[in-house]
Amino acid sequence: MFDFTTILDRAGKDSLAADKIPYDGVSVDEGFSRIPMWIADMSFPTAECVLNAMKKRLEMPNFGYFAEPDAYYNAIIRWHKHRKGVDDLKKEFIGYENGVLGGVASAVSAFTTPGDKLLLHSPTYVGFTQTIDGLGRTIVHSELERDENGIWRMNFEDMDAKIKKNNINFVIFCSPHNPTGRVWERWEIEKAMEVYAANGCVVVSDEIWSDIIMPGYTHIPTQTISEDAKNRTIAFYAPSKTFSIAGLVGSYHVIYNKYLRDRVSRQSESTHYNESNVLSMHALLGGYSDEGNAWTDCMISTISGNLNYACDFIEENWPGVNVMRPQGTYMLYLDCSEWLAEHGVTIQELLERGVRKGVIWQNGEAFMRKNTIRMNLALPFALEKEAFDRLKQYVFI
Repeated sequence: MFDFTTILDRAGKDSLAADKIPYDGVSVDEGFSRIPMWIADMSFPTAECVLNAMKKRLEMPNFGYFAEPDAYYNAIIRWHKHRKGVDDLKKEFIGYENGVLGGVASAVSAFTTPGDKLLLHSPTYVGFTQTIDGLGRTIVHSELERDENGIWRMNFEDMDAKIKKNNINFVIFCSPHNPTGRVWERWEIEKAMEVYAANGCVVVSDEIWSDIIMPGYTHIPTQTISEDAKNRTIAFYAPSKTFSIAGLVGSYHVIYNKYLRDRVSRQSESTHYNESNVLSMHALLGGYSDEGNAWTDCMISTISGNLNYACDFIEENWPGVNVMRPQGTYMLYLDCSEWLAEHGVTIQELLERGVRKGVIWQNGEAFMRKNTIRMNLALPFALEKEAFDRLKQYVFI
């Protein structure tokens, strides 16, 4: 019914993933095609319901100023009720943002001043690092730790100690977690929010990946944990990861507390730039529909198969490469420390080996963890299989 097998030739078609190699001076060897597996957008065709909504709007040949209609807010409310179990979301709690990182920047600017310290978990999404550094704030990292089963876990004692030591009153929480693919259990979010509440912290919860949850796991919106969580949390969402429409730009916040909402909205609006794009809005309306819901379920099933294939392949073929089977997102985060030490290879050498054979993957060290690689598996299975066959034959040798 839905197409997740067509191999798109994205080269020269406004695609950073297909057109850029994120390593200076490294090129793909002759005879090898490029397989983009780095930046976090999909290589699947965009859902027809999204395309059809945009095409329908294009029938009106005028694109003047506009305001988001009730249909926009109602679509978000329905989507959150059906996919996230939220039944108390109202129009007044929703606000447009020009991207999740733009919203994060507005929240950081509204509640902190240059020089302030903020708490984040490590590994840390590189976009957070760049945004916070650019705003002149300092990140304090609380490292996630892998338990006896290889599952990434928060260290609540470390979080509390670092918040107190550094006089932190603002934290960023990533749920599901990027890049590890961790989907937090309710008790974990409850304990994290208890730490934040005890220290009077404002919480930004980045939930952009919350639609892409693997079978057997459930996303718990941070704001549903307690009344306190609802009133201290600024949550950000977007259809961009779900439907691969990042190039259209368009995200939104959910903020229940009026004081928090007014501060963030005032900051976001101060540039007079935080305005929706009309085609982006209609793309959301198309995606957040019954057909978009069905497409998302099929997309998750496809991603789940890709993730399972990759993790099984790694376990069977590459001793010393460790990865937690992702519970959400479509990214793998490989820890290559043991393999590199055994083979006398550096992470940069390993990355360049892959790129030369057309596997364009991402240096995971940008996410604040040594000897790691991040891989995007939102691509047709035929490409995934080709990539892993190449890695086995030419790279992990």
